[in-house]
Amino acid sequence: MSTTHNFQRIRWHSRRGMLELDLILVPFAEQHFGQLDPLMQDRYVALLACEDQDLLAWLLGHAEPEAPDLAAIVQLIRERHGSAAVTPP
Repeated sequence: MSTTHNFQRIRWHSRRGMLELDLILVPFAEQHFGQLDPLMQDRYVALLACEDQDLLAWLLGHAEPEAPDLAAIVQLIRERHGSAAVTPP
């Protein structure tokens, strides 16, 4: 089920207080969230409800989420983060 998400709230919840996560999630939210289809937006919102230690392990590739929906959004974030890191400013 898709709902309309408040971007300011999404951006705020993307700030985790852990620098490593902030450097991945905040730019992803700012640059890509609005372009995601509603299903992927819902998945991102669900991801934000997860524990920081799990998020860090998943996003750094040290572990994989068991839920396929979370695995899909984690993979997308990794891809977008990797491409953003290579692209010059």
